[in-house]
Amino acid sequence: MAHVQTVLGPLAPERLGFTLPHEHTQIALWQIPDRWDYWQLTRDRGVVLDELARFHDAGGASLVDLTLPGVGRDPAWLVDLSRASQLNIVMGCGWYRGAYYPPEALIDRRSVDVLADELVAEATDGVAQAGGIIPAGGVIPADGGEPVRPGIIGEIGTDKPWLSAQEERVHRAAARASRRTGLTITTHGVMSDVALAQLAIFEEEGADLSRVVIGHADSYPSLDHYLEIVRRGASIEFDFLGMSFTPQERHGERRVVDLLRELLSRGHVGRILLSQDVCHDAQLVRFGGNGYAYLATSFLPRLRDAGVSDAEIETITIANPRRILTIG
Repeated sequence: MAHVQTVLGPLAPERLGFTLPHEHTQIALWQIPDRWDYWQLTRDRGVVLDELARFHDAGGASLVDLTLPGVGRDPAWLVDLSRASQLNIVMGCGWYRGAYYPPEALIDRRSVDVLADELVAEATDGVAQAGGIIPAGGVIPADGGEPVRPGIIGEIGTDKPWLSAQEERVHRAAARASRRTGLTITTHGVMSDVALAQLAIFEEEGADLSRVVIGHADSYPSLDHYLEIVRRGASIEFDFLGMSFTPQERHGERRVVDLLRELLSRGHVGRILLSQDVCHDAQLVRFGGNGYAYLATSFLPRLRDAGVSDAEIETITIANPRRILTIG
């Protein structure tokens, strides 16, 4: 039966509602060697729940958390947040990008098929709330809690404007797992056309490119690039909305609006997704940022003022996330 896989179990797709398809509810990115910038999103439960409440109050219903092993994925945390916030939360799976591959994943020592098998096992049998993979047969570990199944693969990414050998291996594993499970792949790649190299790998592996979302598209504002992604059948995600770390992020949203309008004028409403990629304390309202409600309260009104219709906005924020997250 067609469903969306949330951390609390299968959900009827029509219940998904207004969805943020690329977010985090806690993450740590500063722990790799020689990185000292303390890029992290707090695990303060009260703070995070207050922030999620703003999104819920603005009409939000669902959120995709793409924090992966190596940067803090915590199934039990997501289960707790989902129950407490009354939001549907979808968990990701896979390995983020080269600098953040956890040593225990042995990306450089395992074959593409073995890596793909692990992703398929998570999708089939789930992940223990303590973080481990459920053994074959689906026996729940003694530490309690129902297993949590991911509802999407990703975010799968690259550190640079190219794929390293290990990143290529992960991309191929993601494609093979997507073929076997029906899960959509969502990607990371910034300030370059690396998405085309990602798509080439997925295509070589026989993945359904209509089940691929190219993330962080607004970091590389190029209409020709977007049109090539759409031509290949994938979706484009503008998910740095509300960020203010760089001059482009602080001042570039007018251009994003113009590019969105051009894509819409060409009939590509079904290939656009919007999100905010909250991944740093500075993005939270508590610490002076825009929070999870920025898309609903600030960016969408700007789109309406620019002539984007309510029907188009509903497609982008409800129908498109529902399509990529529906399995079966």
